[in-house]
Amino acid sequence: MIEAHQLCKQFGGFHAVRNLSLKIPPGEVLALLGHNGAGKTTTVRMLGAILKPTSGWARVGGHDVVQEAQQVRSKVGLLTEYPGLYNRMDALEYLYFFGALLGLDARRSQERAELLLKQFGLWEARERRLDGYSKGMKQKIALVRALIHDPPVLFLDEPTTAMDPQSARTVRDAIGELRAADRSILLTTHNLAEAEVLADRIAIISSGRIIVEGTITQITRQLLGDPLWDLRLANPAAHEAVRPLLQDLVTVEDVTPEFVRYRCSDPQQINPQIIARLTGQNLALVALAEVPRSLEDVYLSIVGRDARPASADEPARQDGPSPAEVAPVSLAAPSRQEEVTS
Repeated sequence: MIEAHQLCKQFGGFHAVRNLSLKIPPGEVLALLGHNGAGKTTTVRMLGAILKPTSGWARVGGHDVVQEAQQVRSKVGLLTEYPGLYNRMDALEYLYFFGALLGLDARRSQERAELLLKQFGLWEARERRLDGYSKGMKQKIALVRALIHDPPVLFLDEPTTAMDPQSARTVRDAIGELRAADRSILLTTHNLAEAEVLADRIAIISSGRIIVEGTITQITRQLLGDPLWDLRLANPAAHEAVRPLLQDLVTVEDVTPEFVRYRCSDPQQINPQIIARLTGQNLALVALAEVPRSLEDVYLSIVGRDARPASADEPARQDGPSPAEVAPVSLAAPSRQEEVTS
């Protein structure tokens, strides 16, 4: 459903994205992680037919993002970190307007707007102007706008930014439901716990390149090694005596009065053997548990704790991309002057 090959984007002499390739089949959520300035948003904008790639190619739903930009936009629901809203419209006006732009008739726009506003807890505020919405409410109405035409592909750039915990959970639940409906979803987020819950696969991008990609289990083992286990005996003084019992089965990492920590390549096969040996030596086992390793551990092992912000890597661009860098967009303007934030 989403495919990119050797995708590159340059702004003058700055390489925002370098030779990026990825595939996302229907029904999968891919979380694209990286520090500020790593290339996440630029990637999303190229895949959404907003920015033209400098080189390489990408297809969404079988359509080329440059040659068939309009068809791509019809299949994509796009939520950016800083969504532009027509603040003088109320929620219903706003959604009907975008529904019409995306080819929905009035009845279908009304049905979708009512369904989504109720789902995201905005129905009671449907006739309020958007400039009276809180930051979290604005983020939710922008997500509703992205979903108004029931697209098969979603690009969600920091979807829960500025939301309170309850609203963020509503959005996470909605993403789970959308995945179950065979949508392809590309999610960028700084919330690693959120990515761990939502994503089927993780791709970590740094300096415009994807440097690791796979399931959380795959990349955890690839980057942090075999799983770690802690073994604790009823008699702490016996921990040191356990070392020679384990050395032919596992790699013992540490022995303390609190635990024996070891690395194990195949715990389902090896741990029963360890328990049998302890029992044969009359060593009472109190606990045997895997040491938790989070996505944060994996992420920090790659990018480090001192990743520089975008301002340190990217030259300032006061005027934004040039017209040649932006794919043409044929969205009609509202009938009256509106405030637009971007």
